[in-house]
Amino acid sequence: MYQTTEERREQSRIEDRQLIADALAGKQDAYKRLMKKYHNAIAHLIMRMVGSQGDVEDLTQEAFIKAFNSLASFNDEFAFSTWLYKIATNNCIDFLRKRKLKTFSIDRPIGDEEGGQQYEIRDDSHIPDSDILQQQQTSAIQRAIDGLPEKYRMVIVMRHQEEKSYEEIAEELDLPLGTVKAHIFRAREMLYKQLRDKVGAI
Repeated sequence: MYQTTEERREQSRIEDRQLIADALAGKQDAYKRLMKKYHNAIAHLIMRMVGSQGDVEDLTQEAFIKAFNSLASFNDEFAFSTWLYKIATNNCIDFLRKRKLKTFSIDRPIGDEEGGQQYEIRDDSHIPDSDILQQQQTSAIQRAIDGLPEKYRMVIVMRHQEEKSYEEIAEELDLPLGTVKAHIFRAREMLYKQLRDKVGAI
């Protein structure tokens, strides 16, 4: 029987409501089904925003982790997809903002009003509060990573400290690529839960 676009959309929303209810009831398969349903769409959205294939899977996983951890606050008067896209978009904006801050050099020349160039001088006489906060956050994150079960700690270290690709991790550990992605997702989820009250966004 032919369904209109509106009918398909409503059917999808009903399915999402049931999956969300199942997830909140503790059914792990519901989380997997929600992620499978929207993974490609979210990854495509993120790719358009960040333009870097290497960051897409990480940001996609982070978006789902944040959504799943906030699932109880979801208002089912709205489409789950819209809510999920908003979380993914905000996550990308934060990522791009942080990347821009990292690439800005304090020693880069700054044009003055007369077209000349001047340089800002670095002051090393004290440690800024932001640096102290960054050190505290880094220490908290490292302690949380050290406390992960071995199989999760290994993939997180390889991904984020050794900066290996998912494919390289799978090859070195002799694991299926899907297993590596699942382990990293689970590790991030555990870290997020441990750190969300201590540190800002991971």
